[in-house]
Amino acid sequence: MKRKHFDWLMLLAPLAMLASLGACDSRTAEPSQNVPAAIETARPALTVRPVSPAPVTWAKAISASGSITAWQETIVGSEIGGLRIAEVRANVGDKVKKGQVLVVLADDVVQADLAQVRASLQEARAVHAEARANADRARRFQPTGMMSQQQVTQYLTAEQTAKARIEVAAARLQLAELRIRQTRIVAPDDALISARMAAVGTVPQAGQELFRLILRGRVEWRAEVRADDIGLVRPGDLATLSLANGAKLSGKVRSIAPSVDPQTRNGLVYVDVSGDRAKAGMFANGEIVLGAMPATPALSLPQSAVLLRDGFAHVFRIGPDHRLSQTRVVTGRRQGDRVEILSGIEAGEQVVESGVGFLSDGDQVEVTSTPPTAAATPG
Repeated sequence: MKRKHFDWLMLLAPLAMLASLGACDSRTAEPSQNVPAAIETARPALTVRPVSPAPVTWAKAISASGSITAWQETIVGSEIGGLRIAEVRANVGDKVKKGQVLVVLADDVVQADLAQVRASLQEARAVHAEARANADRARRFQPTGMMSQQQVTQYLTAEQTAKARIEVAAARLQLAELRIRQTRIVAPDDALISARMAAVGTVPQAGQELFRLILRGRVEWRAEVRADDIGLVRPGDLATLSLANGAKLSGKVRSIAPSVDPQTRNGLVYVDVSGDRAKAGMFANGEIVLGAMPATPALSLPQSAVLLRDGFAHVFRIGPDHRLSQTRVVTGRRQGDRVEILSGIEAGEQVVESGVGFLSDGDQVEVTSTPPTAAATPG
């Protein structure tokens, strides 16, 4: 009897183990069935603010780019050679006035020449005084016959020769005084010093460059404009420049080149630039507002809403389910922090206002009308 009871227990044990394993499988399966539901109810990770294209009326403008150069640049050098530089009174970056002394040359030799010429002039005047007295005496005695005609002619000729020597000595004196003045090298006009080669102790030759000046400190933007657009530009049109560091400058068109480059098919527009931030040698992009063209209506968005990707401009359109759709747009003019939208979206459509560099096509976001907090802002 005991043997049969033991056999029944051996048969029931595996069945109990199978039942317990089945219960465990059912309990572990329940969480996996709830995972999709948890994902579906998860909140979006990003919070964005919507914006719609706004209608504006802008004047027509054309894009241009080019270098900022000196309006007029001049080279200042020594007019005389062989004199040592004794003093340099200006440096790069200085603003100088017309006639201001830049370099002083040692004038010892020139002063000695000046003293010699003055002595020669005094000698010539003394000789002329004696010759003039003899000539006056000859003119008095000529009618009386007390002097021969040959003597009279000699005295009159000596007077003319002595007078000529005075004129030669006076001219040499003027030249010596001019050389004295040339030992003071001065600025030809109000200017900004852009380069300096002068150094104390050197002996420059005549015409050697000592300074380079930007006259009146003026610079200009030589904007390259397409041949199709250059005919629309007029003197007096306003321009806006953007430097590489993000600085904005304003300017006014002074003149337009009469020809275009046959290679690039671009023409130059000379724009006077105001402000101290513009330096010769900088490169700038910008646009010229065509004053002769009437203003036209347009749709615009903040520049922060436009993403440049793969060489094209895109915006992220917000769908009814708050899912983003990356949409290519065509941009046009820019004014301030807004950009013209030529095509791609219509007025009234909502797009993401900022932070577009952190978004991707198909992202689901939370839309708010208030600025997102620092924790919710992408990046």
